[in-house]
Amino acid sequence: MANPLKQLAGETAIYGLSTILARVINFLLVPLYTRVLTQSEYGVTTEFLAYIAILQVVLVLGLETGCFRFATKDGVNKSSIFSSAFATTSLLSGLFFALMIIFADPISSAMGYAGYSNCIIYVGGILFMDCSTSIIFAKLRFEHKALKFAVIKTIKILTETCGNLLLFLALPKYLANNPNSFITNFISPTPDFSYVIFAIFVSCIVCVILLLPEILRLKFSMDINLLKKLLAYSLPLMIAGLPGIFNDFIDRILMRFLCEESIWRADLGVYQAGVKIAVIMSLFVQMFRYAAEPFFFQRQKEKESKLIYAEVMNYFVGFCMLVFLGVVLYIDLIGLFLGRDFRVGLSIAPIMLFAYMVLGMLFNVDMWYKLAGKTSYAIYITISGLIVTIILNIIFMPKFSYHAAAWAHLASYLVMLITSLIMGRKYYPIDYNWKKIISLIAIGLAIFGASTIFGEMQLGWKLAIHTVLILIYLAIWIIIERKNIKKLIKN
Repeated sequence: MANPLKQLAGETAIYGLSTILARVINFLLVPLYTRVLTQSEYGVTTEFLAYIAILQVVLVLGLETGCFRFATKDGVNKSSIFSSAFATTSLLSGLFFALMIIFADPISSAMGYAGYSNCIIYVGGILFMDCSTSIIFAKLRFEHKALKFAVIKTIKILTETCGNLLLFLALPKYLANNPNSFITNFISPTPDFSYVIFAIFVSCIVCVILLLPEILRLKFSMDINLLKKLLAYSLPLMIAGLPGIFNDFIDRILMRFLCEESIWRADLGVYQAGVKIAVIMSLFVQMFRYAAEPFFFQRQKEKESKLIYAEVMNYFVGFCMLVFLGVVLYIDLIGLFLGRDFRVGLSIAPIMLFAYMVLGMLFNVDMWYKLAGKTSYAIYITISGLIVTIILNIIFMPKFSYHAAAWAHLASYLVMLITSLIMGRKYYPIDYNWKKIISLIAIGLAIFGASTIFGEMQLGWKLAIHTVLILIYLAIWIIIERKNIKKLIKN
C-alpha cells in the first residue's frame, strides 16, 4: 500500500498546480484587459465576477464537503450520495439559470446594463455548470483521481484564456469584415466587458463536455432521506463559508452604492487592477498554504511541534517582506504591466501586498483550531473581519473610494489575526517570536520608507538604489536568522 502521507503530498501538489496555474494565467491576462477595456468596463467585469463568486458558495450548499463526510461511512451507497448531491445542485442552479433567462432584460436594465441581457444569461449558465460540476469534481477528489481533476481544470483554464485572446484580438477584425455574422447575436461586435464573461461561459461548456463520462456514470436519482442528512450537515458549512467570501468580495459590490454614480465603475476597474499587482504576494501565500497545511498536521505529534510552527512563522514573514519590497521597489517596472489609464491603481498595491501578507500570517495562526479540533471558532474569526470590512467601507468609501476598500482589507485581516491569536492562546498556545516578527516587518517598512526620500530620478539610478535597499534587507534578515541558518547548513 502506498504511503498515505506521500499520497497526500503528491495529490496536494497536483491540485495546487491547477489552482495556481489559473491564478497565474488570470494575472497574465491583465495587460490585455487594461489596454483594451476602459476603466468602467473593467469595473463592470469585476462586479459580475464578484456576484459569481458569492453565488457559487450559496448554490453549492456546502454539499461537496457533505459528500466527503457521508461517503466515508460504512454501509452507505456512495453512488447514491454523489447522485443525490448532483441532482440537488443541478436542480437549484438550473432553476436559477432559468430565472436568469426569463428575467434577463429587467435584471440588466435594473443594474444599468440595458442591452446586455445576454451577460445575465451567461452568468446564470456559468453558475449552473460550475455548481453542478463541483459535485463531479468532489467525486474525483474522493476517488483520488487527482490527475484527471487537474487535467480537466487545466483544459478549462486554457479554454478561457484562448477564448479571451480570440475574442479581444481576432474577433473585432473578423466582425469588421463580416458585420452581419450570426456571432453578433451572442456577443457585442466591439470589445467590452461581455467578452470576459462569454469566455468563461464557453470554458464551462467545454468542462461539462469533458466531464460527461463521469456524469453519465451517476444514477440520476435522489434519495430524499439521505439528502435530508446531507443538507443538515452541509448547510451550516455553507452558512459558515459565506462571511469569508463576503469579506473578500463585498467591497466590489458596495462601490455601486457608496461611491459617486458617475465614477464608481471606473474606480472599481482601477481598484481591481491595483489588486492584481498584489496577486504576486497572494500567489506565494497560496503556494505556502498547499505545502504548509499537510506539514503542520504531520508534525502535530512531535515533541517540539509548536517550536517548529513558531519558526515557520518567522521564515514566512521574513520572506513575505522580501516579496513586498521586491514588488514596491520595482513598481515602476511592474506597473508597465497595466494599461496607462489603470496605473493610478498602483497606489493601493503596497496596502494590498501587506494585507495579503497578514492574511498569510492568519493562515499560520489559524492552524490552532484545525489542530485542536475547534473548527467552529473559524466562523467567529471570519465574522469579526467581515464586520470591520463593512463598517470601514460604509464610513470611508464615499470619500476615499477604492483606497478605503484596500485599507479595509488590511484592517479586517489584522482584526482576524488578533482575534485568532487571542482564542488560540486559550485552546492551543504557540509562542510565536513576536519580537523578531515585528522587527522584520519594521525593517521592511523602514526600507520602503527610505526608498521614497530620493525623489524623482532616472529609472536606471532608481532601480540600482532600490536593488541595494533590497540587498540591505536580505543581509539584515540573514544576520537575524544566522543561528538557524547555521543549523540548517549543519543538518
